[in-house]
Amino acid sequence: MINTKQQQQELLLASFLDIVNATDGDFTVLGQLATASSDQVGMELMIQHLSIHTQGKQAFANHFSLGIIDLGALSQLAKNTLGCLYAEHMIQNQLKPLQAQIPTNDQDFLGMHITETHDIWHVVTGSKTDMLGEIQLEAFYVAQLKMSRFWLALVAKNLLKSLVYDIEVADQYMAVITQGWTMGNQAKPLFGVNWNTLWETPIEQVRASFNILDVSAKV
Repeated sequence: MINTKQQQQELLLASFLDIVNATDGDFTVLGQLATASSDQVGMELMIQHLSIHTQGKQAFANHFSLGIIDLGALSQLAKNTLGCLYAEHMIQNQLKPLQAQIPTNDQDFLGMHITETHDIWHVVTGSKTDMLGEIQLEAFYVAQLKMSRFWLALVAKNLLKSLVYDIEVADQYMAVITQGWTMGNQAKPLFGVNWNTLWETPIEQVRASFNILDVSAKV
């Protein structure tokens, strides 16, 4: 955690420039940006915002984890259920569910919960794992979390990269940012959802319950 405003600003700027210059998907610079954007004041504001709703407040109170997720078992569920679609998403992208560490405070839990549910958010929002899909989901996070310097920095990074390296993709980037931002604002909060209780639920029902609309029209 960064202790002073000046330290946070300097490290955040340096980390932002590093990620602009890095190859997309470089997890080292992503980690540096996550550290630089985790200032105490910003994290507390984000936690306050997420705790406005009972779901988020209870999540911080309980610090729950999804635990060990059996992709093989989920893949055997009915084809259009959240669990089956999530398992297919993970298997097709050669991903494994991340095992969450036991958090010692609300800030740790926030990072842990966002990390272990990231790919579930991909499925629920209909965001693909290509560049446009990732940018759409980044904008969705900005709308849902409100105070996240990390996700806002990722959106800004992609816009700056298009400016410097490939201006032809700017319209596509702006389109998916608009889609993700709009979808995130109209949706009910996804933070703090216990997805373990929804694996067997049809994806259309899951999306309707969280007011995630017109997913078929998204990237």
